[in-house]
Amino acid sequence: MEYTFRKATADDLELLVDPRITVLRAANRLDDGTDMTEVRRASWEYYRAALADGSHVAYLVLDRDKVMGTGGVSFFRVMPTFHNPSGRKAYIMNMYTAPEYRRRGVALRTLGLLVQEANNRGITAISLEATAMGRGLYERFGFIAMEDEMELPTSE
Repeated sequence: MEYTFRKATADDLELLVDPRITVLRAANRLDDGTDMTEVRRASWEYYRAALADGSHVAYLVLDRDKVMGTGGVSFFRVMPTFHNPSGRKAYIMNMYTAPEYRRRGVALRTLGLLVQEANNRGITAISLEATAMGRGLYERFGFIAMEDEMELPTSE
């Protein structure tokens, strides 16, 4: 079956936010009763602003009119380094395929579109955070695990 892969626009905010909440629930092992009102509002605002200014590109994967997959890439800049003199980076996020559509190449094609978006901007430093479920896909695509990065968790 052929699915439609299309770049999201400002008219697609609601179509983007629902899968975002699904991804966050799964990645953080949150049950359906967890209140996501603030995250939903903030995600909607993020998409509205970032799609408008070009700092984020998202793709929707549709089976007729049903959203069955998504993926996004955020663009940002850090100080230049030896390995990345431009300092421009891309971060792939919110990769999601509905369970009944998995293992059909949807995520692989979405990932390819997102990497191409970064390549079209001349960005060569592309990273992502992988769940155990997605790790194999990313490794097959050529992503490698990073050993030198650290994060400081904050308490809320």
